[in-house]
This record gives sequence, structure tokens and C-alpha cells, in this order.
Amino acid sequence: MASIVNQNAYSSALPNFRNLGILLRILLIVNLAAFAAAVVKSPALRGIWNELLEISAVVEPLLILSLIVLMALNGVLSRLPYYLGITGVIALELALSALLYVAGRPLLAAELAPLERYWLLVFIVTVMLLVYFDLRGRALSPALSEARLQALQARIRPHFLFNSINAVLSLIRQDPKRAEVALEDMSDLFRVLMADNRELTPLAREVELCRQYLDLEQLRLGERLKVEWHIDKMPRDALVPPLVLQPLLENAVYHGIEPRSEPGVISIDIYSVREQVHAVLRNPYRHDGSHHAGNKMALGNIRERLQLHFDAEASLATKVSDDAYQVHIVIPYVKAESAA
Repeated sequence: MASIVNQNAYSSALPNFRNLGILLRILLIVNLAAFAAAVVKSPALRGIWNELLEISAVVEPLLILSLIVLMALNGVLSRLPYYLGITGVIALELALSALLYVAGRPLLAAELAPLERYWLLVFIVTVMLLVYFDLRGRALSPALSEARLQALQARIRPHFLFNSINAVLSLIRQDPKRAEVALEDMSDLFRVLMADNRELTPLAREVELCRQYLDLEQLRLGERLKVEWHIDKMPRDALVPPLVLQPLLENAVYHGIEPRSEPGVISIDIYSVREQVHAVLRNPYRHDGSHHAGNKMALGNIRERLQLHFDAEASLATKVSDDAYQVHIVIPYVKAESAA
């Protein structure tokens, strides 16, 4: 099991300071800390507002300037080893606080505390934020998600594998070339399924993997499985988490097509709008079927990996109608060069 599920999947890394979710978390945490300081410092409830204004006059300029500088230097910081990166962030915050202390002191009517006290506060808050993001990254690490995905696929893979092998065996004499292609598709598919899938991959590669999977399912399901691809507007160079679509198609086949005696359509619509990539998957739905448990595990796993890679900039939504089940994934349009 240790070779399949990497329990040390997460390696510490600085947060992406250009990510909207990261920026919002920093803003929220720092302002909550400022409010808490105002509550503690104020002798009465009526004085909290005045205390908060005084604290904000010092905190907000440093906070805004820090976010701007961190966004500008995000690429440089992300390429450094982790310990050098956190050292650089802390040194940067101390330097910015000293700069604003010297430049802003003549503008403030109140007498400021010694610079060393501000340095101590900035150091504590910066370390707390770095520890928070590190712990959050560990909590969202794919190690646990991979374990849950393995549990899900342990039920589906043998079912899919054995049926695919039987379908290929039936083709060997009738259509040897097609059987050879099917075996190559199986090899590619299982190689990806068993690989270490923590790095982002081009969307075109993920779609090709989905095509290989659906071609294999087509061998055994025949006319019962119909697939509609709408990918003319798909950004092929967009980076996505590996296996973000294939498990959903596996569930679509397993829960939407197999229980039916009549043909069913799986629709895949991928396009980009305003620097966002949208993937909409639809499949037939039966309210009385065993559709729910497997889908929830796959959806939960994909949500966690989207959150790990893109934070609040990605989303996954489901919609159930009378006869169809839809999954809508939205992720930021990240290219290889910008990720690097």
C-alpha cells in the first residue's frame, strides 16, 4: 500500500501570492487580528472603534504594500527552496515595516512605539500566516485524497479491467488492429492511474486520456454508449490536476449508462471564458439507481485537489434534473509558462 499511496505527498511550499483566495485569506486574518487587538486594547466597548481606526492607520498601509510586493515577487519567491522563501518573506516584511515606520511617522499625530516592537508584531503575524498556509497545504495534501480515490477505484477498476480484457479478446480474431489499439489504450490509462499525479498536466492530455477510456468502454457497451464532444473552444495548453475528468466519466458510465438497456449519451463540453476554463459533463440519471455513494467520493476528491491547486479560484458544482446529472468545473486559465 505504501507504494501506491504516498504518505509523504506534501512538501512544504510558499502560498501562491497571486491567487485570489490566498490574498483574501491574508486580508481576513490580518484584519481579524487587528480587530482582536483593538478589543483587547480598548478599556470599554465604546472605544473599540477608535482603537481600531488607530491600529488600521498603521496596519492597512503595510498590509496593502506587502500584498503588492509579494504579488510582484511571487515568481522569484516560488523558485527558492522553502526555507529561503520563508526567510525572504519575513525579511521583506521587516524591511517594509521599517520603511513605512520612517516614512509615515511624520504623518501620524499619535506617538509611535519603538520600531523594535512593530518588528516583533510583524514577525509574529508573518510566521503565523506562513504556518497556517503550510498546515492548510498539509491538510489538503493529495495523500489522503489519493487514499480515498484508491478505495473508490478499487471497486471500479477490476470491473472495468475484466470487462475490457474480455472485449479485447473478442476482437483479436475479428479485428486484430483494433484489439492492438485497445491494449495500448489500456496500458496508457493504467499507467496514468497508477502514477504519482500531484503535478498539473495539460488539458489536452487529460482529454486524450478520457478519449482512451471511453473508447475502451465503447468496445463492451457498443451502441448503448454515445459520446458527444464539444471541445472546439477548449484551451489545449491550460493546466489542470491529473484525473480531474476521467473519474467523473467513469462514474457517468458506471451509474448513468450501465444500468440502462437503451442507449445513453455522455456529453463533454470544455471551453474558456474570461481567463477561466469551464468543463461541463452530463450523463443520464436515474433517481432509483445506485448513483450516489461513488459519485460523492469522486466529487469530494476532485474538490480537494482543485482547492489545493487553485484555492477559491476554482469551483465544482453539480446539478440534477429529471433525467440528467451534470458536473460543472471552473478553474483559472493557467498555462505552463505562468505556472513555472
